Amino acid sequence: MTMQHATYSCLRGKRIVITGGGSGIGAAFVEAFARQGSQVIFLDIADNESRSLERKLSSITPTPRFMHCDLRDVHAIESTFAQITDKFGPVEVLVNNAANDDRHALDKVTAEYWDERIATNLRHVFFCTQAVMPAMKAAGRGIILNMGSVSWHLALADLTVYQTAKAGIEGLTRALARDLGVHGIRVACIVPGGVRTPRQTRLWHTPEEEARILEQQCLKTRVEPEDVAAMALFLASDGARMCTGHEYFVDAGWR
Repeated sequence: MTMQHATYSCLRGKRIVITGGGSGIGAAFVEAFARQGSQVIFLDIADNESRSLERKLSSITPTPRFMHCDLRDVHAIESTFAQITDKFGPVEVLVNNAANDDRHALDKVTAEYWDERIATNLRHVFFCTQAVMPAMKAAGRGIILNMGSVSWHLALADLTVYQTAKAGIEGLTRALARDLGVHGIRVACIVPGGVRTPRQTRLWHTPEEEARILEQQCLKTRVEPEDVAAMALFLASDGARMCTGHEYFVDAGWR
């Protein structure tokens, strides 16, 4: 799908960090912000996909830059964000996108699996935010966009730990918005629906599942990564200057 995004002059030159930016929705974020003229740094553990995205977008100025970072490691988060600040300058917009929605049966969940899934899907959102807070507070402004999921609103099957994390992100968004608003920092949560990414199509969105999703959506068209990126651009722009502490759904009205 080719989508013409609105142009936000306020995003030109802004330093944007996007976690999980190597593929899927994250890659759409990287490209959308890069085409606004933002200085984009994206983090991922998928080196091959991320390097491929870097090459694909190499004609854009400034070119998005990939940095390997395992967000399950809090020390790696601290080190990576320190490197970003030293090399590029303070982060102005943080998009906490990284996640993994692997399915799991209740009776197969161990304590180790629980901890790893929470680290993968929730914990890093807090610690990445913590890493950018000092510079944002000093500047008196900043934007943090977190990624929720429609899955827990719908109580989809075999995603208990993932949905717990995503519900936690919405609670964390509201708490952060309250605590950071006094410093001029906005925090919002984007809640995507059944987005048609290569991963979802490969693993779960069979023709039967796609038909079920469309039947339950108000709009009978699949949600694309570019649709979610359009919301992120708006929320990061000055046009959303009074948008904080809430969730913004991009789900075609999935009920």
